[in-house]
Amino acid sequence: MSRVLRRAGWHLVVLALLAPLLYPIVWLAVASFKPGPEILQSLALIPKRIVLDNYRDLGGALADVPIWRFFANSILVSAGAALGNLISCSLAGYAFARLRFRLHGLLFGFMLATIMLPTHAVLIPQYTIYQRLGMVDTFWPLILPKLLATDAFFVFLMVQFMRNIPRELDEAARLDGCGSIRIFGRIILPLIRPALVTTAIFTFIWTWNDFLSQLIYLSDPEKYTLPLALRLFIDVTDQNLYGPMLALSALALVPILLFFAAFQRLLVEGFATSGLKG
Repeated sequence: MSRVLRRAGWHLVVLALLAPLLYPIVWLAVASFKPGPEILQSLALIPKRIVLDNYRDLGGALADVPIWRFFANSILVSAGAALGNLISCSLAGYAFARLRFRLHGLLFGFMLATIMLPTHAVLIPQYTIYQRLGMVDTFWPLILPKLLATDAFFVFLMVQFMRNIPRELDEAARLDGCGSIRIFGRIILPLIRPALVTTAIFTFIWTWNDFLSQLIYLSDPEKYTLPLALRLFIDVTDQNLYGPMLALSALALVPILLFFAAFQRLLVEGFATSGLKG
């Protein structure tokens, strides 16, 4: 009985700590069903009257571009970025973790140093490059860097994970006639699935929520992602649009919550076994 009480008490403490973090999300979901005037006049969690007009008015609020287009653009950019990171970061991690080449240590240290480089420091040079390549107002500036292993954190995650894999597996595969590419595809990749899932989840979520990069490179409303679509509501001064804006914000949370919930177990396993503890 005492054990059950301790577990119940522990769960209550955890819920109490989570309450301040979850309250904004719960309030957003509830407020999306409130009438427009009530959203500004009351911060109460329970609405006086539940309405569905905010979701019905989404199409009318952004009549020039259908709502599904923003979701499709966000999915395209986020999925492309996640796939790019999976390919490039796993290959770069394999090179640093399992191969030996000249300037190996220097290049690995230089790669780690880029983690401390602020994004804003390279923003103007990157924009200039993409402008000269004719890629501005396309999705390429948001996806192409991911194909070049520019996210050093995920490369480091792959390296640390692969270092925990016994090298005897590589040696046994080489005795069977496998080269580096076949070892990577048939042995390393199946064993680093948690690290791959971790990379995919965080890349997808960070790209889905990214606003600055998408604001800089995208100017055509037809190519807007969800963060930029929400900005369209802010540009309109009519306070009645606060309801549709909150409704679209609530809908924007659904894909990433489902994505995270589907791969939560592998995400925890990735952090637990990646060797980031040192």
